[in-house]
Amino acid sequence: MFANRVSIEQVEEGKDLAPKFDADGLIACVTTAAESGEVLMLGYMNAEALRKTIETGEAHYYSRSRKVLWHKGATSGLVQKVVEMRIDDDQDAVWLRVTIPGDASCHVGYRSCFYRSVPTGASADKVELTFEEKEKMFDPKEVYGDAPNPTIL
Repeated sequence: MFANRVSIEQVEEGKDLAPKFDADGLIACVTTAAESGEVLMLGYMNAEALRKTIETGEAHYYSRSRKVLWHKGATSGLVQKVVEMRIDDDQDAVWLRVTIPGDASCHVGYRSCFYRSVPTGASADKVELTFEEKEKMFDPKEVYGDAPNPTIL
């Protein structure tokens, strides 16, 4: 499914899908809401996740914390349906535009995984985050039950 990378012209100007995975075999993927353009999450794909996303039209990622292939929404029902998939100029990053039933994407319960902002121009001694989403879209305990939290300290 993926072409070998043979020239800059092929990678930047050609029609071959020739992704460049990093040393860990991963490629970054920015996922946005198809309607609003809001950034929902940043994930990573290995070759299998990229292939499955292309084949199924549903977002698959590679969980770096759990070290497993991850079909987004398989547990929660919040499956990301791909409306459009793009790859950047040097083919080392993917952009997905998706729709989601229930309109939420974050395992914490918020719509977007980017639900807090970081103030700039202030002292770097103590930075206090600001919640941009005031309430959760769902209760993670109800949706995930006793599934382990993917956040690793």
